[in-house]
Amino acid sequence: MSTHSYRVQAELNLQQMLDQFALIQQLNPTIKASNYEEMILEMYPLPYRMLGVFDGEHCIAVCGYWVLTKLYCGKYLELDNVVVDEKYRSKGIGKIMSEHMNQIAIKENCRVMVLDAYIPNQKAHEFYEREGYEKKGYHFVKKVIYP
Repeated sequence: MSTHSYRVQAELNLQQMLDQFALIQQLNPTIKASNYEEMILEMYPLPYRMLGVFDGEHCIAVCGYWVLTKLYCGKYLELDNVVVDEKYRSKGIGKIMSEHMNQIAIKENCRVMVLDAYIPNQKAHEFYEREGYEKKGYHFVKKVIYP
């Protein structure tokens, strides 16, 4: 890991979230700026938060997260849209975020942390397994069919 010092901000404000479109687009290349803004504005009043990692004033990584409760696991922290700027990958940034997310989960009294990773993203699978996550099942998605 690099000896470079990065700053972690556990909760970005709304404008900082909106400013991360280009970074989020690295993970979701088909997303449009207008859709991103619309979705963030819809999610923000809910318990959606976003952690950011900064190199100086430049945000180089983000991890959205929710703290909710489900019957199968109790209170949990769900990671959402975890992305490190491609220029900063393999420099320990993911590990920094993982450690901070674990501390947030402890602070929030969560029992588990969960996330979805796209099937083809094998590098992410390997990283999450090194961080102690277990593959537990499949996440099924069905588009709603309107009449």
